[in-house]
Amino acid sequence: MNDWDPFWPVEPGPDAPWACAPNSRAAPLRPAVFIDKDGTLVHNVAFNVDPAKLSFLPGALDALRQLQAQGFALLVVTNQSGLAQGLFTRAQFARLQAALEARLAVEAGVRLLGLEVCPHAPGPSGAPRCLCRKPAPGMLQRAACRHGLDLARSWMVGDILDDVEAGHRAGCRSILLDSGGETVWRRSPMREPDAVCEGWSGVTAHIEQHQAERADTGRALHARPRSAPVHACAATR
Repeated sequence: MNDWDPFWPVEPGPDAPWACAPNSRAAPLRPAVFIDKDGTLVHNVAFNVDPAKLSFLPGALDALRQLQAQGFALLVVTNQSGLAQGLFTRAQFARLQAALEARLAVEAGVRLLGLEVCPHAPGPSGAPRCLCRKPAPGMLQRAACRHGLDLARSWMVGDILDDVEAGHRAGCRSILLDSGGETVWRRSPMREPDAVCEGWSGVTAHIEQHQAERADTGRALHARPRSAPVHACAATR
C-alpha cells in the first residue's frame, strides 16, 4: 500500500511531495488511465471500509481489462476524508484496498499500478485545503512522478466534475462517467469533460476511438475519415 503524509505543504512549489527532477527517468513515459473509486469503479457506499460491500459498476471489469490490454497503466485516485474525520483508520482502508486489488486480479486479470489516496478533509466551503484532494491535481501528479507516466497521453475517468477538473489540471483528458454522482453541476472551463459517457463501454470506446485517430494522423496527414463509433458516449470537445 502507498503511504501518505497528512502534513503535506498546502502551497505548491518544488518542495511539494510529488515534485520530480526534469528528465529524471531514462525510460519512456507511459500513458495511464486514472480512475475514481466510489461511484466510478465501485458503487458508492459512504465511508465504506468493508470489503464485503465492494460492488463493481456494470462493465467496469471488462473495461479495465481492455484498457490494460491497450497498454495503459491503471491507477485509482480517491478522496477519503473519512480518514481525517476519524470514521475509519489507515489499517481498515488498507484491508479494503487489498481486497479491491485482489478482486481485480482474480475477476478480471487486472493489476493496478497504484492507488493514490487523499486523506484530508475539505475546507468549510468544500474546497480542498491540500494539494491532493480532487479537484486539485496532486494525486495524479504524484503518481506520474512516482511511476513515470505521461500525463499528456493519459485520461481521468470519474463520476463528478471534481474528477474532470483534477484530470485537466494535471494535463490529462477527462471523461465524466454519468452514473448519477454529479448533482451540483458547477461549470467552468476546467470542469468541461472531453466526453460524457453513460457506462464503461462508452468510456473504452471513446478512448479507443481517440487512440485510433491519433494513429491515423501519425500515419498520414490526409487519412481517410473514420466512421463514428456506436456507443453511449458523447464527445463534448
